[in-house]
Amino acid sequence: MNENTLQSAFERDLATGEEMCENKDGSAFADMFTEDATYSEHAYGEFTGREEIRPWIITTMTSFPGSEMIGFPPAWSVLDAPTNRVICDIRNIMRDPGDGSVHEASNITILTFDDEGNLIREEDIYNPQKFADMTRDWCRVADAHGNLSEIGKKMLAALGG
Repeated sequence: MNENTLQSAFERDLATGEEMCENKDGSAFADMFTEDATYSEHAYGEFTGREEIRPWIITTMTSFPGSEMIGFPPAWSVLDAPTNRVICDIRNIMRDPGDGSVHEASNITILTFDDEGNLIREEDIYNPQKFADMTRDWCRVADAHGNLSEIGKKMLAALGG
């Protein structure tokens, strides 16, 4: 794959992620994967095939705290055309908790595309404790501003509110 094709595939991936955040529908995101793709998520496990990825991503994006995330823009990315891979630092940004502060945690993502630009593998690498800490901090601020859901309050208690 040449670098322009890889860049286009990556841009399509990012645009679909934005659409998923806006619509809270992970189906379009799942549709980017080939039927036999793999998704390696270090806290949740490995998912094989688009139809195994689909329910996981839908549940993840509609359940707390994923339901409170508004974007996944990359902080940086590196394209490796000879291997059809993009390695990037993805920012997981929470909605404004009520005071204008920004709460986010990042993960390193490795995307592998086939020669036609279809996603055949995604791997997310991150520190779950950093995500838990960020979620707890966000919950505290949202709660202080009356913007925390009941499930958020339960999560805050579980995280040591």
